[in-house]
Amino acid sequence: MQGKVELCGVNTSKLPLLKGSEVRELIYKAQHGDSEAREKLISGNLRLVLSVIQKFTNRGESMDDLFQVGVVGLIKAIDCFDLNQNVQFSTYGVPMISGELRRYLRDHSAVRVSRSMRDTAYKVLQVKEQLTNELGREPDVEQIAKKLGIERRDVVFALDAISEPVSLYEPVYSDSGESVCVMDQIGDTRNTDEHWLEHIAIGEAVSRLSQREKKILSLRFYEGRTQMEVAKEIGISQAQVSRLEKNAINRIKKEIQ
Repeated sequence: MQGKVELCGVNTSKLPLLKGSEVRELIYKAQHGDSEAREKLISGNLRLVLSVIQKFTNRGESMDDLFQVGVVGLIKAIDCFDLNQNVQFSTYGVPMISGELRRYLRDHSAVRVSRSMRDTAYKVLQVKEQLTNELGREPDVEQIAKKLGIERRDVVFALDAISEPVSLYEPVYSDSGESVCVMDQIGDTRNTDEHWLEHIAIGEAVSRLSQREKKILSLRFYEGRTQMEVAKEIGISQAQVSRLEKNAINRIKKEIQ
């Protein structure tokens, strides 16, 4: 049958469609213990689950597993949906289902994150949401760290630890059957062949400088000293430092041209 998709023994082409008013009525009944209404709600929203898991199909996980996890997210959405809010159930359900899938993929990732790091990350996310509501904007890392009483780097590490890895082969654009992947949009402008050869040439040019010239360039450009400070340390005049520095730079430029 055209359009038939079998997931966990469910033929999605035969799934029922529910009207908005019907959904709200069923949610009310389900939240008050009506198991039949709950089953009808779940069945009527499996298409929603299927549409969400399409975004997660390139993670190497079984579609059946993802479908079951998505249904768990759907059930949580049914239980937690606030009927007093003027929003469609699908608007609320999609992020709930996506969140459940992300948690599943994170917990089953080949990259293992320690329990303490995950706990810190969850606290960071809670404080971030709290400060966003208080400030009317997203807080910076310093504000989150101060609120939690931890180091700034701990906030950064925690957020990095729970961020989802992206496959280099994940498509970001598709047109006329040709897809552009993440890999196609990544360019390393530093570690090119030209940059590598230039780095070698500069190293060789610097090696041919005198010890005094190397010392002056190191103090000036690696340690950020002024010419007057360099002159005082080496024991020569500022004018001599300026002349030696200029000559050394000109010789390097000449050798790498």
